[in-house]
Amino acid sequence: MAFTKDDFKELVANIQSQDWYKNPIGFGIAKVDRGQLNKEKILQASYPVVNWEENYGSAAVFLNALKEAGENIDTSKSELVFSISDKFLTTCIESFRPYIPEAKGQEHKNVQVISTLASLPIDSGLTADDYRVVFIFEDTNPVSAESVYLKLYALSTGKAALRSLNLDGAFGQLHNSAWVGNQPIELDWLRENEITLKLSGKFPSITKVDKFPQFLDHVIPADNTRILDTNKVRFGAQLAAGTTVMPGAAYINFNAGTEGAVMVEGRISSSAKVGAGSDVGGGASILGVLSGTDGVPVTIGDNTLLGANSCTGTAIGDSCILDAGVTILPGTKITLSEKAVEQLKEINPGKEISTVMKGMDFQGVNGVHFRVNSQTGQTIAMRSTREVKLNADLH
Repeated sequence: MAFTKDDFKELVANIQSQDWYKNPIGFGIAKVDRGQLNKEKILQASYPVVNWEENYGSAAVFLNALKEAGENIDTSKSELVFSISDKFLTTCIESFRPYIPEAKGQEHKNVQVISTLASLPIDSGLTADDYRVVFIFEDTNPVSAESVYLKLYALSTGKAALRSLNLDGAFGQLHNSAWVGNQPIELDWLRENEITLKLSGKFPSITKVDKFPQFLDHVIPADNTRILDTNKVRFGAQLAAGTTVMPGAAYINFNAGTEGAVMVEGRISSSAKVGAGSDVGGGASILGVLSGTDGVPVTIGDNTLLGANSCTGTAIGDSCILDAGVTILPGTKITLSEKAVEQLKEINPGKEISTVMKGMDFQGVNGVHFRVNSQTGQTIAMRSTREVKLNADLH
């Protein structure tokens, strides 16, 4: 086993050179919450450290420790999930020994995880089966709740880009649960114990019923990020530093979010993303891939304003304005004056711009002001003359 850092490097190189070994895309150790009735149900997985396309030395140590513990390590599979064991922890501790004295704060976080697990008090009530070691080798449909959570973590921590991961079938791997704060409760357990819980005054105060926890239950945001109502952001969302999410109509779904400082007072649905400096006005709605977008994820550009109660189901470019109450869907017919066509062509060289366009035709077209003619009811577009600028004090 490794006793010096050079020994550790030699150990890792030896493990990685073996035929069975393969670097994972992502990996980590999670504490899992299991069903109160059905212990096979994984209701939640909490990862203190998420490794995504990084820390391959730790991955090698973990996989080798599992192999030493007698587990069948088949890295040809898309993912692997194991419970931890004393043998696994002992082997990891011996391998990481040269780094244990330095494993504090932001240094050697995987070593900190192993050291913490190895030092848990016997009377903590937790067992080895409350923890999972999880590896993802291919970005295919997830086949376990643990791998779904690992991918959601990768998104919410910004280690994976929005819309970059395969989440097909994720809903089928998660269980609908009653949530009391950040703790999931199996619905069948509540039904089975409803009489006793209510008559004893111990029925829980349930905050929601969902398959997903809240973003803030798992992620510590950047210092200048504000979320004024915790249930407005679902886990798996991604919030760039400086984003402000107001209460009321604001909401950000999983695999959706912001790419810079953004004011959010409306809805950012699944797979939608909003560029830096933009403002999603009160009650505005950016449609998700399941509603009104023809299955195409919506991107809102930088420094763009979506007015109050507006709605978009197609891409909007940089420095655009969508007036309050205006709806732009892929098939929405939009008219432009000859003057507007020339002005927009001037700032969008190479783009096809004409006097009649559909909403989908404005993808990549910047500097557009979308309005409704109050006399004719027509949706019209013109050159935007107003700069969209967020209040720096708020972001």
